[in-house]
Amino acid sequence: MQTNEPLNTASIQAFIQQVKGAEASRAKDIRMDMSQAKNLAFTLGIVMARLNGDLEQIIAKKSSNEETIEVQLDGGSTW
Repeated sequence: MQTNEPLNTASIQAFIQQVKGAEASRAKDIRMDMSQAKNLAFTLGIVMARLNGDLEQIIAKKSSNEETIEVQLDGGSTW
């Protein structure tokens, strides 16, 4: 099922900001509640599924547009 709906990547962006903040403060770990973790997991799953679908479409287009290249060798007699 291919959709062109925009992806809501807010949970990924929030996670990245959380990691950046932890790195800036030299924290050893980060914590998130279960709701945040679930939203991040679902968002990552949707993003990966969309990327996989896009890749499959690209591969399908490539395989249907195969080119035939013909090469003729004359043994070098015209050199």
